[in-house]
Amino acid sequence: MHSFAVNALFKTYRGALQPTLQGLSFAFSEGKIAGLLGPNGAGKTTTISILCGLTKLDRGEVRIHDLPQDADHREQIKRLVGIVPQQIALFPQLTAIENLTYFGNLYGLKGKSLRKKVEDYLELFGLEKAAHKEVHKFSGGMKRRTNIIAAILHDPKLLVLDEPTAGVDVQSRSMILQFLRDYNKQGVSVLYTSHLLEEAQSICEEVVIMDEGKLIVQGQPMALIQQNPACRNLEDVFLHYTGHALRD
Repeated sequence: MHSFAVNALFKTYRGALQPTLQGLSFAFSEGKIAGLLGPNGAGKTTTISILCGLTKLDRGEVRIHDLPQDADHREQIKRLVGIVPQQIALFPQLTAIENLTYFGNLYGLKGKSLRKKVEDYLELFGLEKAAHKEVHKFSGGMKRRTNIIAAILHDPKLLVLDEPTAGVDVQSRSMILQFLRDYNKQGVSVLYTSHLLEEAQSICEEVVIMDEGKLIVQGQPMALIQQNPACRNLEDVFLHYTGHALRD
C-alpha cells in the first residue's frame, strides 16, 4: 500500500504567469521516511498543501492510504494525516499547554487522556519546564518542537512536515530528526521537505526531486548518488538535476 500517491497534478494560481504544478506524479510506499526536495519555487509547499487537502488542485488525483482526497473522505483523511506547516501554526499569546489542548480538542481529544498525552510529549521534546510559558517567549527551536507535538496528538499514520528544522539550533535539529526516526519505527510514514540536503540524505529512505512543478527524479539517496559517478552526495545529485542557477 502507498502512504500517498499523486498523479498528474496541475495547479496554477490566479494571476500567475506560470503553472506551479505541471503534471506532477509520484508515490511513496507505506512506512517510509520520504523527502520531497526541490529549489525555491519548485512547487513543494503547494504539493504538500494539496496532499493535505488545504489547497484545491486544478486537475489530477491524490490518494492517502489508498483513499481518494475528495469531499467524501475528507474527515477520514484528516484523522490519518498530521501536518507541520513551514510557518509556526501556534497562538503566540497562549501557553504551550493551552495551544496543545486546543489542537487536541480539534481532533476530539479531551480530559485526562489528552492532558497525559500533552504532558508526555512536552517531556519527550524537552519542553516540560516551559509548559505554562506563552509561546511568543519561546526560541525558534522551542516553537518548532511544539508545532510538531500539535500535529501528532491524534496519532496520525502519515506525518507531513514542511521545513521542520528551518531556523533552529543544532540541538533542536538533532532532537527533531531523532524523533522522526523513532516515530517512523512505530509504523508512521513521514514526508518532509528540506533545503538541507545532508539532513535529507541522513534521514530519508527515498526522495523525490522536483523542479518547475514536475518530477525530475525519484529514488533512494545512495542509489541516486551511485547512478551519477560525478556525485559524492545528495547535494551533488540535487545540483546535477536542478542546476547551479540561483533561485530567489
